[in-house]
Amino acid sequence: TITGWRNLVEGNIKKNNWEYKVVWLTFILSTIFSFSTNYLSSHASIVVMMLIILLVIAIGIIFDMIGASSLTSKESTFHSMNAKKIKGAKETIKLIKNNVKISSICNDIVGDICGIVSGGLGAVLAISIANITKVNISLISVITAALISSLTIGGKAIFKTVAIKNSDKIIFSVGKLLSFFKK
Repeated sequence: TITGWRNLVEGNIKKNNWEYKVVWLTFILSTIFSFSTNYLSSHASIVVMMLIILLVIAIGIIFDMIGASSLTSKESTFHSMNAKKIKGAKETIKLIKNNVKISSICNDIVGDICGIVSGGLGAVLAISIANITKVNISLISVITAALISSLTIGGKAIFKTVAIKNSDKIIFSVGKLLSFFKK
């Protein structure tokens, strides 16, 4: 019933403010990411703008791969490594224990921000190309959007398969990286 759903939602929100943290984290990261890429591309050449777009797409793909890895990794693999005091094992266990949040941050927050930012940069790129070449802006916009979409979605599809097949290696690499920055 509706009351049951409301109690479930309200209980979940009261128990866990994760939803609010996601909104603020997204806002902050989006602001930083958008400002940085807009600043870098504001007076950049078309080639540099293309490279920035490719970098943003690559970041989205990498984080999508990390998010998928966090969901498919086996925690048990890292307990023996942690017992042997192997650097990064403890951090990797924490990542896997929080796999839903890690996946949300990597796939939803960073991945979606990268998609939005690359689309916005693509629009700026299309306008720049149209101004230089005098080709119809609509045609260039469609082609730019299609290229950005296909690179993003195709890259995520390819690397999601890589993530699932190599989930323990990928998530352990992230754990080692976190271990390095922890000091």
